[in-house]
Amino acid sequence: MGRRRLGRETAFKALYRVDLLGKGTEDALAHLPDQKGTDEEATRFARELLESVAAHRTEVDRVLDGASDRWDVERMAVVDRALLRLGCVEIMYLPWVPDAVSIDEYVEIAKKYGSEESGRFVNAVLDRVARERKPRGSET
Repeated sequence: MGRRRLGRETAFKALYRVDLLGKGTEDALAHLPDQKGTDEEATRFARELLESVAAHRTEVDRVLDGASDRWDVERMAVVDRALLRLGCVEIMYLPWVPDAVSIDEYVEIAKKYGSEESGRFVNAVLDRVARERKPRGSET
């Protein structure tokens, strides 16, 4: 498994834990070093993702609400919600990661950890986010 995939999965597990326990993203960041099987680069990427979710959560949730027909963020399955928040952060705030890569990575993680429908749902929502958002830095 690649380092970025490992970082994404580490961030997902931390965000999932936070959501289930009702704690803040700071709690997830505090527990990152406890994740087994991660190396320094993967942990650094996970931290960047989690910090971005914490910094932009209101905007990310607003975008996800608009991109997911008939599903507001709070009604989504915990696995799907965590993956969508992370994927949306990559698309919106990490312009060095190609949108297609972000989408593919989170779809694969959704297939691994989510329901039978999670992969398709994550794909549809993140694809819509990517199509509807202007690339960062393209404002003129």
